[in-house]
Amino acid sequence: MLKRIWIVFIALLCVPLTMQAETDDPNPYQQKMDLFKNMETVTQIPWYYLAAINQYEKNIHKSHASDDLISITFPSHLWNGAPTTDDKPLKESEIELLGGIGKDGDGDKFADRTNDYDILFTMAEWIKQYGITEQDIKIAVWNYYQRELSVQTVMNTAKVYKKFNTIDLQKGMFPVPLHHNYSYKNTWGDARGFGGRRIHEGTDIFANYGVPVRATAYGVVEMKGWNRYGGWRIGIRDINNIYHYFAHLNGFEKGVKVGQVVKPGDVVGYVGATGYGPPGTSGKFPPHLHYGMYRDNGHSEWSFDPYPHLRKWERETRKLKK
Repeated sequence: MLKRIWIVFIALLCVPLTMQAETDDPNPYQQKMDLFKNMETVTQIPWYYLAAINQYEKNIHKSHASDDLISITFPSHLWNGAPTTDDKPLKESEIELLGGIGKDGDGDKFADRTNDYDILFTMAEWIKQYGITEQDIKIAVWNYYQRELSVQTVMNTAKVYKKFNTIDLQKGMFPVPLHHNYSYKNTWGDARGFGGRRIHEGTDIFANYGVPVRATAYGVVEMKGWNRYGGWRIGIRDINNIYHYFAHLNGFEKGVKVGQVVKPGDVVGYVGATGYGPPGTSGKFPPHLHYGMYRDNGHSEWSFDPYPHLRKWERETRKLKK
């Protein structure tokens, strides 16, 4: 009973904040932060895990509008516990009888899977049954998604949010400093012969040996080491479910390691010409950075053309320099 009173109290606090944000300062990031932190107060689940799950779901559910506060989507049968002929909100007591997990987060006695407070409270309570430590939450996320990459993405995104204490982290940056000599064009889909016929899954940025290579987005280093095709390479998973692949490096920045949080502009390595052979192979092509991007939709991962993003980041980085 006491917990329910707290939920209603927090919900009432949130409503004026949301209404004011919509009229005076329509900042969706601040609205979301208010909601996540208020829910942390009620449930003891750290806000950055709730924010990370919400961000992950935003990226895998294209049906959501860009200005939706909460993007977590529960299937009707999971929420209600049984298939229903319509999607009208049920009372929490009815859902409990049907074996569903839907909860009433705003105190109106109905569990509505389109209500931001109900959705977020339901996810927090579902996680809480496993505990509130990092390992407990990792287990909860695994049991919910049943997919290792989903767990890894959520936990890494939470790590980024925790470090910077915000979810407003959409800035990008061109991967090499603009004052160096470099050149690139759209090489997406070009034929490659080494290792069998295949297509080029990225953009080549030609530059001199040793030119710094920088992180292009907020994320976590997921992979570092040697690859027969890419030579010395590093992979960074960002908060938008995108894997950024930097290959043919001459070496890595000192101290960079798997699991490290990075921000746009952080140096992670240096341009080289490694690859196309066993560890240490170099010089089979001119020095350049191979930059690739791979998107995950919660079921599979595929490469896409990074050239438009590079052009956009180049323009934005040039503006910052000015």
